[in-house]
Amino acid sequence: MHDTIEAQGAGATTPAPAPPSTSALRRFGRALGPLPWIGPAVILIAAVVLWPVIEMVRTSLLRISSSGATLGTRGTGNYRDLFDESDLVSVLLRTVVWVVGVVLVTIVVSLALGQLLNARFPGRRLVRWAVIVPWAASVLMTALTWKWMLNYYYGVVNKVLQGVGIIDHPVNWLSHPAQAMMWMMWVAVFVSLPFTSFVILAGLQTVPDEVYEAARVDGAGRARTYFSITLPLLRPSLLVAAIINVINVFNSFPIIYAMTGGGPGSKTDTSTTFMYKLAFTGSGDVGESAAMAVVNFALILILVLVYLRVVGWRGEAQS
Repeated sequence: MHDTIEAQGAGATTPAPAPPSTSALRRFGRALGPLPWIGPAVILIAAVVLWPVIEMVRTSLLRISSSGATLGTRGTGNYRDLFDESDLVSVLLRTVVWVVGVVLVTIVVSLALGQLLNARFPGRRLVRWAVIVPWAASVLMTALTWKWMLNYYYGVVNKVLQGVGIIDHPVNWLSHPAQAMMWMMWVAVFVSLPFTSFVILAGLQTVPDEVYEAARVDGAGRARTYFSITLPLLRPSLLVAAIINVINVFNSFPIIYAMTGGGPGSKTDTSTTFMYKLAFTGSGDVGESAAMAVVNFALILILVLVYLRVVGWRGEAQS
């Protein structure tokens, strides 16, 4: 019997290994398997995101008249003119303050508002609908409404503040750069709250009740439960809300241009309104405006990457 087994083993044949080229082709075919499903999304992203970025960079290297006619290449001349602008540094610093201030206040207020919307109380559904209204309304309409409310002669803000004795006479709020920036930042927070609050509310509703029950059994108070359990579990929601808010607030052209037009002078300009003025006021240098758009794009990337580094998104993804 032992001889029979040896004979069978000797007669058995092992399949020859596939050639390396065949194995590589199979792996390549498996890698292309999802392409029919993700292909349309990739094409859409390329058309909506990548192509405009390429065109933006290309335009920043051209000499373009105010009518839009291309007069030839200019190399880095548009960037040199941009960095020679006397207002550029103050505009960039103001933009950073604008974005960081609005996003931070929005996140903090939305955390409290999300907790309120997540609580059970009579009329909760009506309150949730009311919170959506500023987000559903046009940003331009909201900015114009607040501009009228802040009017020196007939604005309701002056009348209310005079009525309660906070001010003695009307104030031209939007003529003073510091006051105008504060009011515009308030409007930006006002229109950003609904989206951010509902993102946080969605995150709160994913936290299991068993986690809070375990915390109560361990004797944790409300403050410790919130900072040790709720906030860490809200990290993904806060990440999404913060990144989208950074992009939206950075590009919030309607609020600034409708309320002050960047004035007086350029004292309330951010990079988006400054870019518009470069293209459509004065000599109308479209190439320099495109260079400012490239700088804007770089600033957004830097702000988002700094935030991701601060919150430690890589460690979260690995865990």
